[in-house]
Amino acid sequence: MATNESVPLRIFSLNCWGLRYVSKNREERMVMIGDKLSRENHDIVLLQEVWSEKDFLYLKKTLSSTHPHSYNFKSGVIGSGLAVFSRHRILDVFFYRFSVNGYPYMIHQGDWFGGKAVGMVQMKINGLMAHVYVTHFHAEYCRERDIYLPHRVVQAWELQQFIRHTSRGADLVIVGGDLNTHPQDLGCRLVRAYTGLRDSYTETGAFDGCENGLTLIAKNPYVCAKELGPFEEGIRIDYILFRGSKCVEVKCESLSITQGSCPGQAIPLSDHEALSAQLLLVPTDPNRQKREPESSEENTGKLAELVDLVTEARTEVKVGVHCAERQRHRAARTGAMGLALLLLELAMALVPWLLPASAAATQPFPRGSFCLLGALCFCLLLLATLLWVFHSGEIKALRSADDHMRLAAASLLEEHRGRTPTPVRHAHGDSPANQHAGSTSKED
Repeated sequence: MATNESVPLRIFSLNCWGLRYVSKNREERMVMIGDKLSRENHDIVLLQEVWSEKDFLYLKKTLSSTHPHSYNFKSGVIGSGLAVFSRHRILDVFFYRFSVNGYPYMIHQGDWFGGKAVGMVQMKINGLMAHVYVTHFHAEYCRERDIYLPHRVVQAWELQQFIRHTSRGADLVIVGGDLNTHPQDLGCRLVRAYTGLRDSYTETGAFDGCENGLTLIAKNPYVCAKELGPFEEGIRIDYILFRGSKCVEVKCESLSITQGSCPGQAIPLSDHEALSAQLLLVPTDPNRQKREPESSEENTGKLAELVDLVTEARTEVKVGVHCAERQRHRAARTGAMGLALLLLELAMALVPWLLPASAAATQPFPRGSFCLLGALCFCLLLLATLLWVFHSGEIKALRSADDHMRLAAASLLEEHRGRTPTPVRHAHGDSPANQHAGSTSKED
């Protein structure tokens, strides 16, 4: 670090719910968000669901004096919705779009059109190289029958891979966003266990917000009770995660989460609650060992936990592959039916050519209905073909993730076996005590 003094760092994260023509009071809320960020002294702002380019440009102009550096990650049909505003200069950016992200025919949900992804920005903070990530997972629309669970598990797997491979050499790692997973869910556990990231809610010294750190709460007027399912008070699905290095130790001094409508305002900032974490960067001597090395039992326990997590993730992905194969078979059957009807239409169209000239003068089928039926058969065939192609791509993406997990599990198992002490087996009547007695008698 440039100095040996501790450096405070404030992080802000919010899912802005900024879908044009759909989100309620969008323009008014964007003004509120801009005013709040202008007043409060945040170093880094991580936003999700800023779908409108107009909203991003408005925030960029509003925050030009307080957060002069910004970046909007573009992806999908309407954009990824991910945006970063910072007081520190952004040196470089990197972006990865998740390989699976819902279905295009679920138009009312819209996740596929958003191109969910993870974006990374690099910046120097008081001499430290910081890698800051902002991400957004696919939503969970029904917990009892969650058809998108395999997709979110793959997204979590790809997120932890992206963080591990891009954060090498970083002094500070910060991750913020809407993971759409509960703390105990597989996706969240997978990301934290593999990357070593710490949760600001569980690590904070002071907390101000709803009980249990809820970020989607029932008393928010934009939240429907149906969205919360069995969780009447709310759920925690938004996070600020962090990790230090040998050069710096990171502490979370405080964490505050909004609780519905803002003071003095009739409406809240969004349907999600905003998170604001006060971190403290404490410099350490990289040559001095700051803590005792982990024991062999602790390392073995961590490896066993990772093996169990990867095995569980593979199970969910295989369920997703099975469901995608059924969808592809259904599309193939529908396409075959459309092709058969279209061929039947063509055969019927040839009937007048096979009849005698006198009979062919009279059209046996109504021309209008005949053309309409042919157009419907063609559209059915085209739609089924597109669905077959889409689900084929989905199957390949899920199987690719499963292959990655299989390799990771094999590597973890090999390392686990290498660290597990093997008990020494002795022949019958050849115990260590007997061996010692025998050697003593020989010496005598």
